[in-house]
Amino acid sequence: MSLAIDGGTPVRKKMLNYGRQSVDEDDINAVIQVLRGDWLTTGPTVGAFEKAVAEFVGAKEAVAVNSGTAALHAAAFAAGIGPGDEVIIPAITFVASSNCVLYMGGTPIFADVVPGTLNLDPVDVERKITPRTKAIVAVDYSGQPCEHSKLQALADQYKLKIIEDASHALGATYQGRKIGTLHELTTLSFHPVKHITTAEGGMIVTDDTDLAIKMRSFRTHGIDWDFYRRAETNLWLYDVVTLGYNYRLPDVSCALGISQLAKLNGWLKRRREIAARYTDAFASLAEIELPVVIPDCEPAWHLYVIRLNLERLWVGRPEIFKALRAENIGVNVHYIPIPWLTNYRKMGYTKGQWPVAEREYERIISLPIFPAMTDDDVTDVITAVKKVLGYYNAA
Repeated sequence: MSLAIDGGTPVRKKMLNYGRQSVDEDDINAVIQVLRGDWLTTGPTVGAFEKAVAEFVGAKEAVAVNSGTAALHAAAFAAGIGPGDEVIIPAITFVASSNCVLYMGGTPIFADVVPGTLNLDPVDVERKITPRTKAIVAVDYSGQPCEHSKLQALADQYKLKIIEDASHALGATYQGRKIGTLHELTTLSFHPVKHITTAEGGMIVTDDTDLAIKMRSFRTHGIDWDFYRRAETNLWLYDVVTLGYNYRLPDVSCALGISQLAKLNGWLKRRREIAARYTDAFASLAEIELPVVIPDCEPAWHLYVIRLNLERLWVGRPEIFKALRAENIGVNVHYIPIPWLTNYRKMGYTKGQWPVAEREYERIISLPIFPAMTDDDVTDVITAVKKVLGYYNAA
C-alpha cells in the first residue's frame, strides 16, 4: 500500500488534530447566562468556579487565573522564589514550566527524566540540589504522575518547596490520592486541548489559605481587595500590597469552566479508553515503545506519546512525522528540550547535559487523543501508524 506522502490514498480524508476542545449547548448557554448578567469579570462566577475545582480535586482553596502560565507564575511568587534561587525543572516540558522561575528572577536548573514516563528523575534531581536550591517544579508529563513520594522525600530532606505542574494531569491519581492534594501548590491549565477548557485559563490549588490570599492579590495588580468584594461591602478603599499582574480570569470563562467540569469524569473515562485501545493495538509493534504507567497511579492521558525504535526503521523521526501527517493524522511532538531553545541558549545552557531527555526527544511522537474522538477516529490512527511503520520497517 502506497503512503499518502508518495501519492497514495490517505487513511483519512480530513486532518484529525492531536487534541481539541469539546463544547456543547450546555456550555454555550452557561456563557450566555453570564453575558446577560451584571458581572463579566471579577464577579461571583469566578468564586463558584474556584470552589468547584477545589471540591473536585479535594483541596481547600483554588485561585483562578487567565492561563496555565499565569498559574505557574503565581505559584512561583507564592513559593517565595527570587533572585539567587535555583529551581529544578525537567529538561523536557513546555517552556512555561521554567519561564515562571525567570519571571521571579530565579535560575532554572534542568534535571534529566526517566525513560519510561519522561517525568523528572529523582536521582538526577538530588544530584542537582545545591545550597541555592529553593524549589522543584514537578511536571506530570502527558498526564502521568511523577514519582511524587520520592520527590517529596527530597523536598523534606533538603527543605525545598514543590510546585506541581499538573497542566496535563487534572483528574489523575497517585497512590490513591487525586492530583491537587499531593503538594502545597499545584497548577492547572484550561487551554482548549486540556481536560476542560475556559478558552484560556489556569488555576492554582492549595490547602494553604494564606497562600491563596497572596495569589489572589497577585492576580489583581497586588490589590488587597478586588472590585467584587469592595462592591459587596460598599467600600471603595483599597491598597496595593505587592507588585502584581492582571491575571484575572473573567466570569464568562469561569461559566464555561463550571459547565465543562461537570463532564470531566466522562471525558477522563473516554481518554483512558482511547489510551487502552492504542496500547492493545501497538503492544506487539517492535518499531515503537509505548508510554509507561508507574504502579498505583491512574493517568489523565492528556497526551499519548510513543517512542520510535529508530534502529528498526530506515528513516528518522522527521520522515515518520511527515508521513503520518500526510495520512491526515495530526501527530505532534511534545516537547523540544527547553535548554535547546534559543532564549535559553542565550543564557548559557548548552546541549549534551541531559542524555535521557535529549535521546528520547529525538524519537517521541504524540498521537491524537481527546474525548470527542470516535471509535473510527481511533481506528484511523491505529491503521495509519501500522501503515507507516510497516512501510519504513528496516527488516
